[in-house]
Amino acid sequence: MAYRNVFFSFGWDDDVWRAMVVRNCGLTLGVNAAGFKDAADIEAVKRQSDAAIQRWIDAQLVGTTVTVVLLGATTFASRWVKYEFEASMARGNGVVFIDISGIADQDGRTTTFGGLPAGWTLVEHGSHPQYLFRVWDTQTSPQHIGDWIELAARNVGI
Repeated sequence: MAYRNVFFSFGWDDDVWRAMVVRNCGLTLGVNAAGFKDAADIEAVKRQSDAAIQRWIDAQLVGTTVTVVLLGATTFASRWVKYEFEASMARGNGVVFIDISGIADQDGRTTTFGGLPAGWTLVEHGSHPQYLFRVWDTQTSPQHIGDWIELAARNVGI
């Protein structure tokens, strides 16, 4: 398996705990994660102009080959997640969508799956899906996320 630089896209306010569960398991699999910063850094970025936020996202994407979009109940409502997805596609990154609604948060609560945002579809590209979609299972997914990331990269020829 090749070493991949991965950008994680998720709704910060609602799903950061769930995202950290996924991200931390990936670190044990040799995945270098981008898009994760200290909460204070995120809050500082969020107070900036839209153009500054876009520049920050673009800088985070530099050097990545795969984007993992972590889908919670309200991910579809985030214009920044949509921007991250579109910027990832423009870069030619492979994409993995992961339903993280079954991951418990810091209070032990799960959520519902909000679906894919309007206009985002899982389409066929040759004999392989252009985008992968997986549901996170706490028992088995940590052993497979590296394979999903590799497959997403290969699906776009990386």
